[in-house]
Amino acid sequence: MSTLAIPQTSTTTWNIDPAHATAEFKVKHMMIAHVKGHFSKVTGVLVHDESDRTKSRVEATIEAASIETRESQRDTHLKSADFLHVEKFPTLSFKSTDIKVADDGELKVQGDLTIRGVTRNVTFAVEGPTPATKDPWGNTRIAVSATTKINRKDFGLTWNAALETGGILVGDEVTITLDVEFIRA
Repeated sequence: MSTLAIPQTSTTTWNIDPAHATAEFKVKHMMIAHVKGHFSKVTGVLVHDESDRTKSRVEATIEAASIETRESQRDTHLKSADFLHVEKFPTLSFKSTDIKVADDGELKVQGDLTIRGVTRNVTFAVEGPTPATKDPWGNTRIAVSATTKINRKDFGLTWNAALETGGILVGDEVTITLDVEFIRA
C-alpha cells in the first residue's frame, strides 16, 4: 500500500493592529529640508508562510483623509484635488506580488501600490517579521518595518510651485516607512 506525502504548511493569518500601525512619509520642502507626515488609519492582513517567507503575502489599506503633518492648512491642501483628492480617492493601498530574501536576510516585498487611483509596482525593504510574542491581553503579535522610495509624479501627484530663488517647493522623491504590528487572527 502506497501513501502519498502531503506537504505540511505552516501558514498563519495576521491582522494589522490599527492602534500600532503607522505609515510615515517624508519629502523635501523648498529643496532644503524634509517635511514629514503620517497616515493614522492603516488596516490590512498578512498571510505568513513560516516555512517559506517568500510564499507569504500582504495587503494594506490606508485612509487618505487620515494624513497629518502637524500643520492644518498643509493637511487640507494635501487632502485636496491638488494632491491626494481624498473625496474621489479615499484610500491608498498595497498588495504584494512577490517576496524575495536578500543576502542580508532582509525581505524585498514587491507589489502594487495605488495612490490617487494610479497603480505602480514598488519594492519595500522589510525588516521582520519579528519573533511572535504574547501581549498582556493574550494576543500573539509580530511586527515589521518597511521602507521604499517613490516619485510622487508617477502617481499623479504633480502639483508644485516655483521658488523665487530657483528650484521647486515640493521635491519629487518621497520616502515611505511603515511600522506595523500584526495580531494573529
